[in-house]
Amino acid sequence: MYIDDLPVWGMVGEMLPDPNNPKVKKVWENAKDSQQSDLQHLNDVVGQNLDLEGIELKPFVYTYRYLSVSYNKDRIVKVDLTSDPASLIEVKPGAELNFKLFIKWEPTDEEFHSRFDRYLDHAFFKHQIHWFSIFNSFMMVFFLMGLVALILLRTLRKDYARYAMSRSDLEEGDMDDDQVDENGKPLLDEGRPSVGGMPAEDSGWKQVHGDVFRAPRFLTLFAAIIGTGWQLITLTMGVILFAVAGPLHGEVHEERGEVLHAIITCYALSSIVAGYSSGSLFKLYSGGARSKTASSPGQASAQWQATMALTVMLLPTITVIILSTLNTVSLVYGTINTIPFLVILELFAIWVFVSVPLTIFGTLLGRHAKLSSNGGDPFPCRVNAIPRPIPEDVPAHGKPANLIPFAGLLSFGSIFIELYYLLTSLWNYKFYHVYGFLLGVYLILTIVVSMTTIIVVYFCLNAENYLWQWTAFASGASMSIYVFLYGVFFFFFKTSMNGFLQTAFYFGYTSLIALNLGILCGTIGHFSASRFVRAIFKNVKVD
Repeated sequence: MYIDDLPVWGMVGEMLPDPNNPKVKKVWENAKDSQQSDLQHLNDVVGQNLDLEGIELKPFVYTYRYLSVSYNKDRIVKVDLTSDPASLIEVKPGAELNFKLFIKWEPTDEEFHSRFDRYLDHAFFKHQIHWFSIFNSFMMVFFLMGLVALILLRTLRKDYARYAMSRSDLEEGDMDDDQVDENGKPLLDEGRPSVGGMPAEDSGWKQVHGDVFRAPRFLTLFAAIIGTGWQLITLTMGVILFAVAGPLHGEVHEERGEVLHAIITCYALSSIVAGYSSGSLFKLYSGGARSKTASSPGQASAQWQATMALTVMLLPTITVIILSTLNTVSLVYGTINTIPFLVILELFAIWVFVSVPLTIFGTLLGRHAKLSSNGGDPFPCRVNAIPRPIPEDVPAHGKPANLIPFAGLLSFGSIFIELYYLLTSLWNYKFYHVYGFLLGVYLILTIVVSMTTIIVVYFCLNAENYLWQWTAFASGASMSIYVFLYGVFFFFFKTSMNGFLQTAFYFGYTSLIALNLGILCGTIGHFSASRFVRAIFKNVKVD
């Protein structure tokens, strides 16, 4: 419970051996005679030095509790709740229990502004391992940036040189050193046919210049997912910056529910970002040879409406299904975590009157957005009317199914230490307050996802696979699988949860976290890959 926004924890009861059993009777008497806290009593009665094999454990409940409230003038500074071990009574069917709460008010000289310091575990959150994980993530960023730079500066440079060669260059001998081998002959790909020492045809990623900007499959769904991802990116950055600015407006952990209110507000206001992103992406790929879906004005209008509806409904529908299930479970068990009906109505009103209109307005803005500065084709290459076949006999490093898991693993490796601290705060009664760390890890994650996705897309394009949009999204989103698997590990080895209620809530919220993180990182991956593909094809001359 909370008193003046200060959390209060106390023991409700314990599963203890029968006090009439000769093996534990003496321990019970000693514990009741001593002035122990409830936790010390529990350790004594169920200690490691006591052989409990074959002894039945019975439920006991504390009936006497002592609440100590320390105050400074008219401000509550500290609250402590203890349970009296002597008041333990066995819970039996039909038994009447009398509970008593003794409250003691004590003056103190502690300042009000520092009352939350006792709840902030600085030794845990600012441990040396936490700092080392940030340093390790930065090293990973530098490694990936170096790898991408190697691709851009060396591999692509050679590709450009090979594609730019002409027969006249060969006859005149006017070629740079990086375009020829040690014998003065043009650099060719192994296994590629040549005519007169020149490549007979383009090789590698330039082969797909007429298909690389073709619309992805299920364009309506893809546009809605990307729009939702941009909303989550905006929401996450907004909430983190709000928390980092805590010293200016008040630390977010000092007022209960402030982070949740910030999330709801940022989600509602960022709906316009979702609408604009999905609308502009659908417009980008829905015209001409890029897509065959808009064959008639009526069909095009229906697809626009479907894109807008999916953007509005996709994430809220999944979230409502999961939270409704958890709320039903909570209602059946009679816990205090049940969301009241009036709160549900308030959230529904915010969604209907704020989020939905902003999403529709954003979609209309995206539909009428100017996609190119000169009003022409927004892509550097024309799209062929007939798609070229995708080679099936490609090396292992050219298959998306082999590359995507490694991309997700690298991204997960940059955040898993911070994920441990977040899960510990969420499930183990700790206040997360190092939002500067969280901001740094978020930026690192953005860079790592971008770099790994660019590498995956380059290898796929080099294997002449032009279906890069879903591959780029999957490269970033694959991290969510590792996040969920780590959540499973955390549940079994880092918590003591059991029973259907706790299991349902844990995995319900873990699924939501993994899903939202997957959409967010997939959108970052798609954006980075899109910029990369445009950049490399913009500098290639196509006949």
